[in-house]
Amino acid sequence: MAWTLFRLPGAKKTELEELLKEDQLSRQSQKVRDAASVGGPSGELYVLIEGGAPAIAHAESLLSPIATKVGGADGQALYKKFKDEEENASSGMGLFFTEE
Repeated sequence: MAWTLFRLPGAKKTELEELLKEDQLSRQSQKVRDAASVGGPSGELYVLIEGGAPAIAHAESLLSPIATKVGGADGQALYKKFKDEEENASSGMGLFFTEE
């Protein structure tokens, strides 16, 4: 699965929410996090989009006017944080459903 990661000012959250409702983009996996919660700058947001390559290219064209793409080593490190957070949440939910 392909992915892309963007950073944008928190003040643009309303614009972001509208863009994420776009038909093709709304069918992709989307995660929006306060940047400070994953070690980034305060007052900014990170947006992770995962999906097929054509959808990711479309996401990049839609988000580029309002956000900055995070790539390279920084992007890989943030992607890992997002995935680790997801795995930790999943394993935590298992505790609710484990019988003793």
